[in-house]
Amino acid sequence: MSLLLLQCPSATGVALDFSPAMLERLQERFGSGNRVRVLEHDLDRPLPDFGMFDVVSSSFAIHHLTHERKRQLYEEIWDRLLPCGVFCNLEHVASPSDRIHRRFYEAIGVAVENEDASNKLLDVETQLQWLRDIGFQDVDCFWKWRELALLVGKKAE
Repeated sequence: MSLLLLQCPSATGVALDFSPAMLERLQERFGSGNRVRVLEHDLDRPLPDFGMFDVVSSSFAIHHLTHERKRQLYEEIWDRLLPCGVFCNLEHVASPSDRIHRRFYEAIGVAVENEDASNKLLDVETQLQWLRDIGFQDVDCFWKWRELALLVGKKAE
């Protein structure tokens, strides 16, 4: 969110998390001004109605949801985007094979046996197709390094 706010000095936003530690960090980072509202919310639950947005971004959160909930969340995000709005999801995604999955963990210096048990990784193509099916346009994986990917889609005018 910080990068978005730097690029758009008049922008405001909403930051969501359910972890008390992350909420505290968000308050420390954004709490002193009125540009960002920090709200407690677990993405396992439907998004609350807190307005419409030009941009919705997520960073390394959605991969903890079940695949069914991921798709539902993408639909909820679509419903909260204004015309021409953009959704950007920087995410941990599934590798196409166990060998490539192990190589990712080797590259980041973590034993694959120590990977986060809460990860529910899904391949890039399935998620891009979901976005297209929902109605997003210009859907693409704009950047990818091994199991890290930036998925983007735009709502039409």
